[in-house]
Amino acid sequence: MNQSKRYLDIVKEIRDMIRQEKIRPGDRIPSERELAEKLQVGRSTLREALRSLELLGLIETRRGEGTFLSDHRNHKLVEVLSTFILQDNQSRKDVWETRLMHEISAIQSICQNKALAELRIWDSFKKRLEGESFQRADFVRELMVLSGNRLSLKIWFLLHQYSGSPYSHEVSEDEKDLMLPILDALENQQEEKAIHAFKSWSEWIEKGEC
Repeated sequence: MNQSKRYLDIVKEIRDMIRQEKIRPGDRIPSERELAEKLQVGRSTLREALRSLELLGLIETRRGEGTFLSDHRNHKLVEVLSTFILQDNQSRKDVWETRLMHEISAIQSICQNKALAELRIWDSFKKRLEGESFQRADFVRELMVLSGNRLSLKIWFLLHQYSGSPYSHEVSEDEKDLMLPILDALENQQEEKAIHAFKSWSEWIEKGEC
């Protein structure tokens, strides 16, 4: 237990050092020797912490160059975990429903914000929907951003990946008629209609994923 706690402490110290020194993705981090001196820790324990961070894709070692901070948005942890966690239909259903809860909450926030009704964003959405290509993910992500809840947005990103990225495709001609009622209801701040239309669209996508 003490060894496990020390290991976690080192990971936190590395994280704090990266933040304090403003190390960005792609930047080189101090060497193992430099980190050991800076953090006043043993080389073997530090090496285990660095190895774990590398396995998670948070840092990468380049032969002859050193160790660099990776872009955490691109690491494969969620994909790896999902192959173990989402092995039964109930787990997949739980993730799908939890993601939908955050999306509906975002719709409620948007409909209750009068300032958003005056924005021209809804016309922009409709024009993009009528264009040649419109990504499902762009639409839902912007709804999450408009809700103003940053924590919910972060959780949504994870749930979106866990649920198999159901919004990774372009909007098809068949579903445009399902999305227009969502936009109309959001623009007119009709909360119940917006939620009903969004659920209908989500059910349509879910059937296609099955």
